[in-house]
Amino acid sequence: MSSKLRVATRGSALARAQTGHVVAALVEATGIEVETVIITSEGDRSKESLASLGGTGVFASALREALVAGDCDMIVHSLKDLPTARYDGLVIGAVPLREDPRDVLCARDGLTLDELPEGARVGTGSPRRVAQLLALRPDLTVVDIRGNVDTRLGRVRDGDLDAVVLASAGLTRLDRLDAASEIFALDLWPTAPGQGALAIETREGDSIPELLSIEHPPTRTAVLAERSVLAALEAGCAAPIGATATVSGDELTLAATVYQADGAVELGCERSARLLGDDIHVASLLGEAVARQLLDDGAAELAPVGPSADGGADPTTAARWPGGTE
Repeated sequence: MSSKLRVATRGSALARAQTGHVVAALVEATGIEVETVIITSEGDRSKESLASLGGTGVFASALREALVAGDCDMIVHSLKDLPTARYDGLVIGAVPLREDPRDVLCARDGLTLDELPEGARVGTGSPRRVAQLLALRPDLTVVDIRGNVDTRLGRVRDGDLDAVVLASAGLTRLDRLDAASEIFALDLWPTAPGQGALAIETREGDSIPELLSIEHPPTRTAVLAERSVLAALEAGCAAPIGATATVSGDELTLAATVYQADGAVELGCERSARLLGDDIHVASLLGEAVARQLLDDGAAELAPVGPSADGGADPTTAARWPGGTE
């Protein structure tokens, strides 16, 4: 590998901020020169809803094509936007320390969710967040929105919306966490699998030893467990899903919740497993076990069964990371 690395990222302010954190960490730890390449995806160009475009995979596809074509050496993803299905020829080269995975409410006048007036207009582009909002406040008017963080916050500032729901991690990376009026606890409001974590994707077979300097094994283990339950559920359930995994000592705990789209019904499952050295294998098996329990409990009945938003996922593909099982 060259003494200079080329890292590709989307052009949004948040994507550039995330990539900037990765680049700064690599340079500080190794001294290597890093060039940033901006790639525009279909998801960035289109104003259509995320669901109509085909799900979160629209943000990853252009970056992956650039990596495969040799236009860069690695790419930086928000892990929650990365499809669970294996992409031939690519692997996750590093998963840095995770930022806060929680969701936050950004409301006018500093209001909390409970304090919003009846019928308040709350914006989100996430089916999971829609279900969670309606589960707690069925009187709300939930508005489907797209756009970057500034655009979404601007709709609250301009009075078009009473509030929006965003990820704490994104606001933190943009130094905008002061816009949050309430932070939702994970036990009440589980977030997207992988939320708050970044993934650095590389070509299979490439050697980039510098990535070891930013790898955080407990984060990789936790997000793999979350993505494993997502992969298994997407094979048989199109309902909104939240998942939270934590590593404490040698114990991995995973909780997942599946919601009916209108928030009227939800199913949850929590299990733990001992990490005995093969953390990747344990995380994958735990995620699949939680997914099986949710499906046995009727998760697939909460929404029409169909292909996943990222084109479907074999329940085993989430494990195909370096060190995983195949």
